[in-house]
Amino acid sequence: MSDITKAALEKGIASFMTTSGRVPPSYEVMIEHAPQAFAGYGLMRDFAMRSPEDGGALDIKTKELIFALLDTLAGQKDGAIAHAKLAVKNGLTMAELTEGLVQVVIVGGIPTWNSIGVDIIAACAEEQ
Repeated sequence: MSDITKAALEKGIASFMTTSGRVPPSYEVMIEHAPQAFAGYGLMRDFAMRSPEDGGALDIKTKELIFALLDTLAGQKDGAIAHAKLAVKNGLTMAELTEGLVQVVIVGGIPTWNSIGVDIIAACAEEQ
C-alpha cells in the first residue's frame, strides 16, 4: 500500500471519528477489503464534513441534516436515522428536523414519511 493511500485512509478514519465517534461497520469492511476505495471516499468525506473552523462552509448539524434527508429520499433508513441523531446531537431541533422531513415529502411523496420519516422522528425523540 502506498504512503498516499495510507495517509488517505487515516484521514478518512479521522473524519469519521471526529464527526460521529466511530467508523460504521460497513466502512470497516471497505477498509479491510477495498482500502484504496475507502481512501478515495475518505478524502471526499473529509472535505465535505469539515467544520467552519476547519474551512467548511456549513456547520456540522446542517451537514448531518442534509445527509439524513438525502438518505431518506434514497430509502436508506438506518443511515437517515444515524445522521438525524448526529444532527440533533450537534444542535438540530426537532422542529428543524420535522420541517426538513416535510420538504422530503414534497419531493419524495408521503411514502417517504410513512416508511422512514416517522421512524426518524421517533428515534430522535428518544434521544432527547
